[in-house]
Amino acid sequence: MKTRNYIDLEGTNNPHGIQSSKMYDSEHALIMHLSLKAGQQLKPHITPVDVAFYVLEGEPTILVGDEKVQVKKDDIIESPKDIVHCIYNDTDSDVRVLVMKLPKPTAKTVFV
Repeated sequence: MKTRNYIDLEGTNNPHGIQSSKMYDSEHALIMHLSLKAGQQLKPHITPVDVAFYVLEGEPTILVGDEKVQVKKDDIIESPKDIVHCIYNDTDSDVRVLVMKLPKPTAKTVFV
């Protein structure tokens, strides 16, 4: 059995400039832990695979296609492949989100 805690993992700034840690990486899936400070956001982008966002902490606003909704802890949000999506932290509190890409992408993400 393998166990990981995001606090123990080496985090890096992803292409969006957001602190991220790779929680799970296999040939089948990729799960990243994102930490967004107050006022931070991802750049709107499109991935070639389905993405699910699971909110661990905070109340981020999530954009999927033309829908933009504020969500809360323990919500899971689905974003189909080839649809623009983004995470915004418009609050004064930290936001933590698990980003699950299923299956693991083999093509690049496209920034819009």
